[in-house]
Amino acid sequence: MRKPSGGVKSRSRGKRKHELGSPPTFTKLAERDLRRIVRATGGNIKVKLAEALYANVLIPSERKCVKVRILEVQDTPANVEYSRRGIITKGTVIKTELGLAKVTSRPGQDGVINAVLIEGKTGA
Repeated sequence: MRKPSGGVKSRSRGKRKHELGSPPTFTKLAERDLRRIVRATGGNIKVKLAEALYANVLIPSERKCVKVRILEVQDTPANVEYSRRGIITKGTVIKTELGLAKVTSRPGQDGVINAVLIEGKTGA
């Protein structure tokens, strides 16, 4: 934080253990769907998707949603290493039984993979 003069204000105290966030949930492509339930602030629960096999894919031309199997992770704009390791994040392009689809949900936060079919492109 800065003062009106432009100088930098020093922190009043350091970070505390209870202020830390949780480590990231790397949702991996696997042979099953595995969800983890985590207690959040205020007693709320979060569902984290640890492993995934299926995705809910929206077909824009037909205006319907279908549960399909994920075949492989094609491209991850978040990190090049993620696509090699098979980690699925928001924005990841996945190859499904219908073709290529782009993930629109945050699997580590939402506990589900929602995607939109990229029409005109096949998974070849």
